Amino acid sequence: MRVGLLTVSDRGARGEYEDRSGPLLAEIVQSKTPWQVSHRAVVPDEQADIAEMLRRWCDEGVNLILTSGGTGLAPRDVTPEATKAVIERETPGIAEALRAESLKITRHAMLSRAVAGIRGQTLIINLPGSPKAVRENMDVLLPILPHALELLTNTPGSESHHRQV
Repeated sequence: MRVGLLTVSDRGARGEYEDRSGPLLAEIVQSKTPWQVSHRAVVPDEQADIAEMLRRWCDEGVNLILTSGGTGLAPRDVTPEATKAVIERETPGIAEALRAESLKITRHAMLSRAVAGIRGQTLIINLPGSPKAVRENMDVLLPILPHALELLTNTPGSESHHRQV
């Protein structure tokens, strides 16, 4: 599986802020999964830039895209809108589960507008920008991601594949 990690941050894109969420996501994916981080980028909080990168990575065969940042209430937080413009089908249970688990840690989780969805054979999931929240969200996601990606890509070993045989 190929994974793309997209950090959304105006200051990060300008080099004024060191991206900590992207490297943390890379470390988690590389240490806890057999998958390859094939794409990484930092883009500004511009809906068109975010959507263009998501589309390009989907077209390049990335199986999972994790975004970090831009999911809150600030006027420049447009990652959910960019994601909705790109996906073909939403996977609301993922975003709901992330918010539900995060609410056990902080009430601020209810301010998240993060979404998740599918474009072709790519699963896109919005995560918060904070490294602490990224780690907490990945703890929720890691147990379900292998099965989700097997179903999405119809790779051998998936339940849907076994039912078809």
